[in-house]
Amino acid sequence: MPATLRTVTGPLAVTAVTGPVLPHEHLVLDLDRTGEGAAVLDAERHAPAVVMELSHLREVYGLSLVADLTCRGMGRDTAALARISRASGVPVIAGTGWYYEPYHPPEIAASDVEHLTETLIAEITHGIPDASGPPPRPDIPDIPDASGVSPRPGTTGTSAPVRPGVIGEIGTGGERPTEPETRVLRAAARAALATGLSVATHARLGRGGLAQLDVLTGEGLPPDRISIGHQDLLDDPATHRILAASGAYVAFDTIGKETYHPDTTRLRLLLALLNAGHANRALLSCDISRHAYLRAAGGRGYGHLFTGFLPALRAAGADEDLIALLTRRNALRFLTAGATT
Repeated sequence: MPATLRTVTGPLAVTAVTGPVLPHEHLVLDLDRTGEGAAVLDAERHAPAVVMELSHLREVYGLSLVADLTCRGMGRDTAALARISRASGVPVIAGTGWYYEPYHPPEIAASDVEHLTETLIAEITHGIPDASGPPPRPDIPDIPDASGVSPRPGTTGTSAPVRPGVIGEIGTGGERPTEPETRVLRAAARAALATGLSVATHARLGRGGLAQLDVLTGEGLPPDRISIGHQDLLDDPATHRILAASGAYVAFDTIGKETYHPDTTRLRLLLALLNAGHANRALLSCDISRHAYLRAAGGRGYGHLFTGFLPALRAAGADEDLIALLTRRNALRFLTAGATT
């Protein structure tokens, strides 16, 4: 395993990640296309609640790393991520790429695979152009870090550019990717091969994971550098076994979102994968993707994995070594699979 991970506040030694990892989350996000403001985690209004949750999870459960998979066109704000990371004391990895077609910016329609690949490689190599974030608002105070010091608003607290540490979440909306989604998947795979990063996907409602895998591996990307997202929304243990047997990671990453599936279904699907011998290919996260999911708004928050789901998994017979595998070691192996020592 390589020595460091790329976070929004600088390199992080893998050995420093001694506790759980949340490999598919959103700390800042804007997917609002209706004007209602529901699918939003605002960098100003909601960040204090996010910081409070992450700080609590670090103190109580040892949360050691979060991968924020908010990519291009999803309201990504790396300066806000850096402020949240410093304030909470939890390292954060930023993502790059494009979500599924309804959220594609105009640049996708005009770009071939080569241009999309070059765009991703440039961000990964030289840093994210929007790292300075939006202009600070004087009426909203910045978030102090754990020492009580507030970095200047609109900065990361460091002069170094923010470079993504993962490619994702790369999205598709159906059983087969559309033509633009296929171009994005191919570009993600090529950029991953060129830079050593891994690729995390969004499979809407869990569908289309096998097709995503086919496109990514068709470009030569090894399966152990691929995480197929939202598989806990797909009640299909056979598909999960096929994905895991290929070497790809099977992400049970919407834990707590019971409007889709009850967690009892997620637990059943996870246990089926574990019993099939694929414990080393499962990832667990909550995919908090709107402010109503935050605890301050009455939701279950980022911590539901620890307070709700893991106790049920322990009650089903999981020991602490298995819990550590599912919540830390697998995620670190996925994130570092393509890096060199």
